[in-house]
Amino acid sequence: MKKAVFLDRDGVINKLIFNPVTEDYESPHFAEDMHLYPGVTESIKQLTDAGYLLFLVSNQPSYAKGKTTIENIFSIHDQMHGLLASQGVQFTEYYYCYHHPESIVPDYPGKCRCRKPSPYFLQEAANKYDLDMVCSWMVGDQDSDVFCGQAGGVKTVLIENEHSARKRGKSQPDYLVRNLEEAIKVILLK
Repeated sequence: MKKAVFLDRDGVINKLIFNPVTEDYESPHFAEDMHLYPGVTESIKQLTDAGYLLFLVSNQPSYAKGKTTIENIFSIHDQMHGLLASQGVQFTEYYYCYHHPESIVPDYPGKCRCRKPSPYFLQEAANKYDLDMVCSWMVGDQDSDVFCGQAGGVKTVLIENEHSARKRGKSQPDYLVRNLEEAIKVILLK
């Protein structure tokens, strides 16, 4: 069996972007707004060097909410993937949920089985790649990431990103850290 690290995207790998319409920090809505945090690629490479498979598990409801186009959502992913791949970072698989309970787009209904905190994507990966979930991790910046990881049977690390603070406070992660670099240090020491 293999061990894995499941990473949330926005607020963990890349910067959240201030949206003046909602007056909140959100996921990027355009590819040019995809900016990785400094040191992310070097840190993530340490995980693959240590034998972990990497999976990205991210809720991306901006299209369902009418905030951007689905083409922009795909372009943002392509931008991130390109930035990471150019530095030698390869994810085993990317898992995105595009749904939202308040969806205004008929093709993306509110109810789904893949939206975190559901562990659906973790279970899919575990079955497909023969993962040892007891030796695996979920890293995110919101309570939904922690609940997802706990339901999926993995250890959890919560990044205390200042811009996602209002989406935290109800979960009890295994570890609290300031950024992805610290999260990876915790994982590699355990």
